[in-house]
Parts: sequence; structure tokens; C-alpha cells
Amino acid sequence: MNRMFACNYTLADVITMLTQLLLLWVTILTMPIAYVDAGWKEKKVVRKTDEQRLLEKLLHGYESYSRPVFNASESVEVKFGITLTTISDMDEVNQVLTTNVWLEQEWVDERLKWNPADYNNLVVMRMPCEKIWLPDIVLYNSADDYTAGYMQSKAMVDHNGTVFWPPPAKFRSSCKIDITFFPFDDQVCKMKFGSWAYDGFQLNMTSRNEKVDMSNYVFSGEWDLLSIDIVRNEKFYGCCPEPYPDVTFYLRIRRRTLYYLINVIFPCLWLSILSLLGFWLPPDSGEKITLGITVLLAFSVFMLLIAENMPATSDFVPLIGIYLTMTMAMTSLSIVLTVFVLQLHHASPNQKPVPEWVKRIVFGVLARITGMRGAITTTGPYHLHDDIVKDDVCLTTFLENDNNENATCNGGFQIQVDSVHHNNASQDRLNRTHSMRGSLRHLHNNHNSENKGMTYDKISKHLKLLVQKQDFEDQYLEIVNEWRLVACVIDRFLFWTFLLITTVSTLTILVIVPIVKNSSF
Repeated sequence: MNRMFACNYTLADVITMLTQLLLLWVTILTMPIAYVDAGWKEKKVVRKTDEQRLLEKLLHGYESYSRPVFNASESVEVKFGITLTTISDMDEVNQVLTTNVWLEQEWVDERLKWNPADYNNLVVMRMPCEKIWLPDIVLYNSADDYTAGYMQSKAMVDHNGTVFWPPPAKFRSSCKIDITFFPFDDQVCKMKFGSWAYDGFQLNMTSRNEKVDMSNYVFSGEWDLLSIDIVRNEKFYGCCPEPYPDVTFYLRIRRRTLYYLINVIFPCLWLSILSLLGFWLPPDSGEKITLGITVLLAFSVFMLLIAENMPATSDFVPLIGIYLTMTMAMTSLSIVLTVFVLQLHHASPNQKPVPEWVKRIVFGVLARITGMRGAITTTGPYHLHDDIVKDDVCLTTFLENDNNENATCNGGFQIQVDSVHHNNASQDRLNRTHSMRGSLRHLHNNHNSENKGMTYDKISKHLKLLVQKQDFEDQYLEIVNEWRLVACVIDRFLFWTFLLITTVSTLTILVIVPIVKNSSF
């Protein structure tokens, strides 16, 4: 019994061993935790950069909603300017100007100052703009809503507290369009910038530069930029006694006219020439009215095209619209006058002779003006052949011999036919006269064989009817030719009149007025 107990551990030994095992087990379990904790402490000791330390210092306790001045009675002076990059579009219908600009805003934030020596000579710091105070400057005459804001670009902060924030922006500003001289027009559009909530005692807005920076400007294909003027204004509203300053930029632009010359002006000139050519068409062609109506429809299409690109306003009337309207009126009048000329040319069988006062005006005045006086005296209806066709018909020779067929008697008829040069109808009358003369000779030669049943009175009656018919046809053709010549002279006079009006109106509206406007602008 004693020997067995001697081989066993005592109770104290057992407790000691268990304690050692427990300590060993605890040590094994706590070794990874100690290693991780040591690594964490080692990471937390990483060194901060100068900008990080400065940023933490400047933004510690910084409130971006309060003005950056320690004295509330002082105003923040904001220097404002723009750098124009492009003129994207000019919407004449909605009267909106679209531009791309770089804003230039500069002010002093008294809370953002530091000593560069404490931060390794760090002079300028780029900071997120949403972390600092920004002026609430907006475009007053914006055509869009005011909630879009600017691009959240970084602000450049100097060690003396000067903040420069140049966000790029695209503005759509309302612009009153003056289309009087379209397409030779110049426009003046303004861009008015100012604080929306602060008055002049809290935020004093001034111009940063005397001139707008144009070094990055990209030229527009539709507009030429003439100048940009900068004006600072102070306006007082009825609600508040404080002044509200603003900086307004006046953009003077001029439309480039090459596109409109090729696509609008020159086609209008060609149509005007076509409307004049209608007076040169012969009345018998039947195309004078057709040409006039076609030109009138073409002018109507041009009017619709121009109206689509113009604002629906009654304040201004474009020159090109006035020109097209006047040309359409002249074309319509030419159609009416062409109908009148055709009415004169195509005389009715019951047409009366040309009155003497009409002859004096048309053949005396208008023909001299148009240079047709010589044509009337040489080829007109009053110029007759020098050779007058005469045929003496002696009915008393029926009882004489055949050898006396050429004898002259007192009871003869003299048939006289006047022929107009270049007149087929007159030639027909000559042919009918010669045929009549041959018939008379045939009757004379055969009167001995056919004298039965033939009397002198019957032959005389038939011959008188033939002569009366011949005289009626000659008189009718002479009246018709006179009216046709009147129509020709009037048609030529209308051509020169419309040519003069078209030339004067075109030079005045499309050349002289734009030149005078550009010289006085």
C-alpha cells in the first residue's frame, strides 16, 4: 500500500501540472491576437503627407454654409470673369444663345490660411469645392432651370486665403433677337451674372479682368464674334434697400452670310429673273401665265422655309421677308397684267378699232420709251406695200370683142388690197384677189358663149358682195394687228418697268441697307 502511493503523484504535483498545462494552452491561444494587435499598432503609425495634414487642419471645424469672414459686417469681395470657348448655337425661334465658358471666381477665405513653412513650403492647395464656402452666383437670364449647377471641380486655395474656382459650364441664355437685317444681321446678347441670395453688403461682386480671355475660343461656323463688353451694375429692388451688384457680359456677334447667300438669296434672284422672262414669251405660246404661277409658288415655298427659322414675333420684320413679299406681289401683278396683255392680243371678232388716245400713248410714248418706235413705222399695221394690187373690172366689155378685153370703161370696180409685211392673212387676201381677177377674165372671155341667162345686174351684185367681204376681212385683220401691236408694246414696257423695280429693290434691300447698317454698327 505504501509502495503504490509512493509511485503516484501527490495532490500538489497534480495541481501544479494542471496549472502549467492551462497556462500553456492560454499562451498558445493568445499568441495570434498579440501578433495582430502588434501589426495594427504598427500600421497606425503610418506617416501623413503635408497636404493631408494641412487639409485636416483647415477643414477641422470648418462650416461651408457660413461666409468666409470673421467680422459679419464685412462683405466678401468676389472677382468674377469668364473665358469664352465656343458659341454652340443660336436658336432664333426660341431666342436662346448657347455658349461654353470657363468661369473665373476669386475671393478671400479668412479661415483657409496657413504658414507654408509648417507644411514643407506648400503654397497652393487643391481642395474639393463641396467642402468649402462657394458664392451662389447664377446666370440671371438663363433659359434653363437654376438647379443644374456647375461642374464640381477642385478649388485652388493659396496660403494667404485666396480661393480661385474655375468650373467649366454650358449656359443657355435668353437673348432678344433682332431679325430686321436677316441674313445680314448683328445680334447683341447679354449674360448677366450675380448672387442670388446675398446683397451687396454681404457679397460685393466685381469684374476680375477688363477684357474676356479669348485665347481658347473656337470660331463658330455660323457666327463671328465681334466684341465682348463687361459692365458692372448695381440694381435696387423694391423689396430691399440693399444694392444687388451684377457683372454683365455683352456679346456682339455677326451672322456669316455665305450659307444664306447660296441657299436663299441667289435662288430668290434666279426666281426674280424667271418672273421677268415671262414678259418675253410670245403670247401665242400659252405659257406666260403658267410660268408666272410656277414662280409664285416657288416664292411661297421660300417664304415658308424662312418663317420656320424666324421667331414668331411682330417686333421685327426681316429684310429677306420684305424682299420676298415684294417680289411675290410683283409676280402676282405680272400675272394680272399678262392676262390683260393676252386679252389685247387675242381680239374678238367684234373688237373695236384702237382708240386714238390709246395710239398716242402706246405708239407715241411707250414705243419711244421701249425703243420700238422704229419697228412700228417699218413693220407696223400702218405700213403698206408700195405695190398696190389693182384690178379694173369692166362689166361693159361683155358685149365687146375678145380683143378689147383690156379696155377701160366708166362702170368698172377697183379692188385694192393692202398687204402688211410678214402677214399670212394679207398674203391670203392677195391670192383671193388674183383668183377673183382670173374668174372675171374667165367670165369675160366666155361671155359670148354663155350670155344666155346672164345679165349685167346679176354679175354686178355678186361682185359687190365679194368686194364687201374682202373689205370686211381686211378691216378686221387690220384691227387685230393694231391690238396685237398694242399688246406687244405694253408687254415690252412692262418688262422694262419690272426689271427696273426688281433691280432697284434688290440693290436697296440686299446690298445698300446691309452696307449702311454695317458701317453704322
